Amino acid sequence: MKTLFVKEHEAPRAWFVIDATDKPVGRIAAKAAYMLRGKHKVTYAPNQETGDYIIIINAEKAAMTGTKAEDKMYYHHTGFPGGLRSVNYAKLLQRHVEDPILLAIKGMLPKGPLGRKLLTNVKVYAGGTHPHAAQNPQAVEV
Repeated sequence: MKTLFVKEHEAPRAWFVIDATDKPVGRIAAKAAYMLRGKHKVTYAPNQETGDYIIIINAEKAAMTGTKAEDKMYYHHTGFPGGLRSVNYAKLLQRHVEDPILLAIKGMLPKGPLGRKLLTNVKVYAGGTHPHAAQNPQAVEV
């Protein structure tokens, strides 16, 4: 058995589009993280960026089950003493429509330089249009 090793710049990269309308945020994020890592490819390597580009449209219509819209909290720290800030899902959705999906995907990617690089390969849009039509993205069902 010969090990397949593909250089990152030679790896074939495709573009995929995911429609988030009425789909749970976690399911969307899990599918996107899986494809960003490249785990659906034969040439997957855990230390390489061989995944694909993901476009997520209709982020404002993504579903959140139960009472999570009011109960789920997102935290960040300003860096100053006593600077822990929190906001719930509903308020975060009003301010930045793309952030809940991006934060969910970020939590599913590896921590460190590889995870930060992979996060640049996902594009999230609130509406149904995106500027990446020239890349001929293929639709993916979640």
